[in-house]
Amino acid sequence: MRIEAIIRALADPTRLRIMRLLAAMELAVGELAQVLGQSQPRVSRHVGILCDAGLAERHREGSWVFLRASVGKGRGAPVGEAVARLLATAEREDDEFAAACAEDRRQLAAIRAARESSAETYFARHAEDWDELRRLHSPDELVEQKLIEALGDESLGQVLDIGTGTGRMAELFAERADRVVALDKSLDMLRFARAKLQNLPSNAIELVQGDFTALPLPAQGFDTVLLHQVLHFAQDPAAPLAEAARVTRPGGRIAIVDFAAHAREDLRDRHAHVRLGFTDAAIAALLSEAGFAPAPPVALDEGELVVKIWLGTRLGGPATTVRKRAE
Repeated sequence: MRIEAIIRALADPTRLRIMRLLAAMELAVGELAQVLGQSQPRVSRHVGILCDAGLAERHREGSWVFLRASVGKGRGAPVGEAVARLLATAEREDDEFAAACAEDRRQLAAIRAARESSAETYFARHAEDWDELRRLHSPDELVEQKLIEALGDESLGQVLDIGTGTGRMAELFAERADRVVALDKSLDMLRFARAKLQNLPSNAIELVQGDFTALPLPAQGFDTVLLHQVLHFAQDPAAPLAEAARVTRPGGRIAIVDFAAHAREDLRDRHAHVRLGFTDAAIAALLSEAGFAPAPPVALDEGELVVKIWLGTRLGGPATTVRKRAE
């Protein structure tokens, strides 16, 4: 029985501490070992027991394996939710357990600092290129404000940020979402985003490595899907939009922030842009064919490159067949 496996998994002080650490943030096995002051093989055995009981889950990012709690607010079955509440109560009521958990969280400071240092080094290597691109379009703050206005005041529900990059969109909308899944293909960008988002509640943010043409996510799991300055990297923009439609619930929304069609050929070589922006007609056709009802776009033309915000609402039923190439 699963309840027996859960009870056995919790019958160890180290595993109880691991569960409280994972309630604070996702951690790699090596990071857990550093915090707990135990060997990595020993911690791996504890992690295996928690995963077998369904209390934690692994996910791989390149050569790293990260752990996240599979129970907590809005996650897991009722028994798992009860376990999360029990451990939180135990920390409040049991002084010895509370002291151990407090010391573990103090050790997390070193993990957070190491992640931030790595992210700063990565940003420093690429800052000049990003600054060059920013100078060509409207200020980021204005784009973000217009996107917030376009999405309205209501809750965004379950949010998927495709191509999260630095994690800025996930950070911006976390308070308005029930939960944000931040996805990127690049391990470097995921590490950057992890450092940026690590102070948010662990049950509010989930980072996932994946390709936007084959999202490693179940169908109809999201209410809001964001593609912020991502679509111009697509060889065939219809493919990521078809995947976005697959994971969006009927009535859910998609927001695409990207460049209007332009003639800056140098961006192909300097910034790996595959598409030199998009026309309104091309995006409207792509959205319609993917199963979204397009809305009028918003334009921000304060720079050489015009930034557009295109919105769509997911229609009921399966997405229509997409064409191979946008016009």
